[in-house]
Amino acid sequence: MYTDGAEHDAEEPGLMAVLELLARQAPPGEYEDLLHRTRRSGALPDALERLDRAVRLARRVMSSAGRREQREAGLAALVDTARDLTFPYDVDGLMRIVTRRARGLIDLDLAYVSLCGPGGVSYLRTSEGAAGSLLTGMRLPDDRGIAGMAQAAGAPAWSADYLADERFRHDDALDEVIRAEGVRAVMAVPLRDGDASVGVLYGADRQVRHYTPDEIGLMSALGDLAAVAVVKAGLLDQTRAEVTELELDSSRTRSSLTRMRYVSEAHSRIMNLVLSGGDLCNVAKAAGDALDGTVLIRDPGGRALATGGELDGLDEEAVAKASLDAHAGRRPVVTGENTWVAPVIAGSEDLGVLVIRTATGLTEEDERLLELSAQSVAFLLLMRRSTAVAEGPVRDELLDDLLSETPHAPQQMTQRSRRLGIDLSAPHVLVVARPEGGEQGRAVVWASSYAYRMAGLKTVQGGCIVLLLPGADASAAARAVSDELTPLLGHPVSVGAAGPGRDADAVARMYQEAMRCLDALTALNGAGSAASVQDLGFLGLLLSDDHDVAGFVDSAIGPVLAYDAERFTELTRTLEAYFASGGSPTNAAEELHVHPNTVSRRLDRIGELLGADWQKPGRVLEVQLALRLQRTRDVLSRQRTTTPPERTGRDGGAG
Repeated sequence: MYTDGAEHDAEEPGLMAVLELLARQAPPGEYEDLLHRTRRSGALPDALERLDRAVRLARRVMSSAGRREQREAGLAALVDTARDLTFPYDVDGLMRIVTRRARGLIDLDLAYVSLCGPGGVSYLRTSEGAAGSLLTGMRLPDDRGIAGMAQAAGAPAWSADYLADERFRHDDALDEVIRAEGVRAVMAVPLRDGDASVGVLYGADRQVRHYTPDEIGLMSALGDLAAVAVVKAGLLDQTRAEVTELELDSSRTRSSLTRMRYVSEAHSRIMNLVLSGGDLCNVAKAAGDALDGTVLIRDPGGRALATGGELDGLDEEAVAKASLDAHAGRRPVVTGENTWVAPVIAGSEDLGVLVIRTATGLTEEDERLLELSAQSVAFLLLMRRSTAVAEGPVRDELLDDLLSETPHAPQQMTQRSRRLGIDLSAPHVLVVARPEGGEQGRAVVWASSYAYRMAGLKTVQGGCIVLLLPGADASAAARAVSDELTPLLGHPVSVGAAGPGRDADAVARMYQEAMRCLDALTALNGAGSAASVQDLGFLGLLLSDDHDVAGFVDSAIGPVLAYDAERFTELTRTLEAYFASGGSPTNAAEELHVHPNTVSRRLDRIGELLGADWQKPGRVLEVQLALRLQRTRDVLSRQRTTTPPERTGRDGGAG
């Protein structure tokens, strides 16, 4: 009894020491030290066996407690991760959190995530702890390696030494990357959204490692959280994209509404100009200001009716082609850089085109405003035509009365003309146009509109259109009428003109001269041409009623006469000698008693004054006739100044 009690007392310190070590969670080495001390103390074998068993039980308790603490720490980490994943990160930010948490969760050397991209191809999205071989965007095979097994099974797959593990179908390129990273142990956890896979979470170590069920469970739980976060982030990105698109749509809608309001206001301003009697130039300028460009209005023949500014460098061929396309499609057509052509149409009638060049391209709303501007121009042209037609009989009657040979009451004619906006005291020219074929009706309609547009009068006499137009240049007026009317009719138009005149009585005289000019064009085989009395040279002098000798002389040799008067030279005398000698400079020099070189220099100076073509047959005849007339005028002038006045007596008889 004593012996047993003694042995029991001897065992108490060893067992109590084990409990004390277990209570303070001593490291495993202290348990080994306790066993060595007990053996050296000479303890009995039974006591040593019981102590050894107590130490093993303590170690098991410690291991279980360690696993429990690790599991608790892992669960706490998962809770923290779940909380982090609730924040509105983008996908890349979420994946960085997942890989960072994975490394700390079970103490991994590296972690990385692949996500499924378009076409079912997986790409490396992010990595943590990699040495540089795992590059973002690298393609990772889904049907090979450890990821293939995990995807097929829908559960985690792992290997303690991946490169040496023959259970997997290896991919050479991926194995090379794993080898470059020094990876041995690998774990793959599929990220699943229901039955669909969204990616794979990888954990890896650079040494052989057998992953425990607890570690695999923690990685699986992290993978489930990551899958939910990826889906949520995708939905969030989609929602953000939709919100951004809605904001853009809203912004575009607001901009469109603002632009439409601007278009409406601009169109209202243009229409107010039209309705208030504004001319085409004002309408063109208003349209150009509204569209931030320069507008040119052209008639069907391509001639400019009005412009809101300079429009240089137009490709006329391209504009002509665009005009055809615009009228065919009844819509604006772009031609060249920032240049547009819009049709000016009324029903099926072509009234011309509106050409615009802008600093930038036109938006859809700008195109609409361009169409409305073209419609406003068409409306204005139709209004002018209607006004011309309405006033036509009254205006025609006035011009008919002015053309008649019946004496006029000047005051009455002046009042009638002023009521129609015609000032007969201002310079006017008279133009007679005779269409050489075709119907006259279209020409008459055009003439009414043209006369109204030019603030003149129109009538029809003997199959010819007669126009009384403000201005002092009869030649320019004749050419303008011919240039506009000929393309419109599609056949030649002969045009004669005379003037200017400054009173009602001059109208009939100008008409007779213009008709004689027109007849002269026909006699000279010039049908389809345009000319004024002044353009016909000495023929014009003969055809004119007032026989403007001074004007003819001035037009033929005026610069030479002026040069002699200013510099006291003898160019006129040289011309006379030159013609008298049959056009021989040598004979002219003998007559003038000068050197032939002097005559040659004088002739060169005359060529500079009269033009290089002064010696052509037509010009030579006019120059010679002008010299004869000038010489005759000089002789008559000297005679008038030298003839003494006739003396008479107080009773009226000769003295």
